[in-house]
Amino acid sequence: MIEPTTLARLALFGDLAPADLAAVAQMMDEASFARDTKALRAGVSGSAFFVVTEGEAAVVIDGQIRAQLHPGDYFGEIAILTGETTAAHVTASSEELRCATLPGAELRPLLLEYPQIGVRMLEVGARRLRAANLWAE
Repeated sequence: MIEPTTLARLALFGDLAPADLAAVAQMMDEASFARDTKALRAGVSGSAFFVVTEGEAAVVIDGQIRAQLHPGDYFGEIAILTGETTAAHVTASSEELRCATLPGAELRPLLLEYPQIGVRMLEVGARRLRAANLWAE
């Protein structure tokens, strides 16, 4: 289980009441990855949702770094929600990357129970899509 205070520092969970933070924290575990370790591998089905709590990670597609992830950023949700394999490697780029993790099968129920998390994810997804479209121009 991850500490509710850890989640409370992250924008994704910023709209949750203390009791809801405690409930979400009970659903999540914690994982850590050493520098250059892959937290997520391209071509694998979505088995977990990750939220960065400490450290940094690089999102790598076709050998190119496409994004840097920092505390509060998350990954793994697209493969879970679409049922497709992941398109990117996510690799720890700091000495240690720490993440709150949620089994993939539990993401949809979490979003249905706490729609404010889903709204935050939609906002971030819209920003990512906009940035990708601008990048492609």
